[in-house]
Amino acid sequence: MFSHSTKIRVRYGETDQMGYMYYGNYAQYYEVGRVEMLRSLGMSYSSMEADGIMMPVLELKCKYIKPALYDQEITVKTIIKTLPGVRIFFEYELYNEKEELINIGSTTLVFVDMKKNKPTNPPENFMEKLSVFF
Repeated sequence: MFSHSTKIRVRYGETDQMGYMYYGNYAQYYEVGRVEMLRSLGMSYSSMEADGIMMPVLELKCKYIKPALYDQEITVKTIIKTLPGVRIFFEYELYNEKEELINIGSTTLVFVDMKKNKPTNPPENFMEKLSVFF
């Protein structure tokens, strides 16, 4: 299993009149979690795309437990529980400043060969970096 945490502060423009983060913004926080997790492995989406691999989202699930509020610093914990194949499964846990669990979610992404526009296996360098955690 591999997990990584990053922090994001809820900005005013991400909230509604109640000061609650708008529900559609949680998917963006998940993406920040994924990007920072890849960065922690020395990888990036742009480097994968330069190597001809893209990772579109196939599925998104999101469960709201408590609201994220304006100006709170949210911890986004991103987890990979199984080594990926053609698909990679991410789980997310979001915590507020009191370390209360406020949201859980998951996404399924697919590795796609950009030239063939078909699913493919993950890049070897990505698997080498990730496999040490399993």
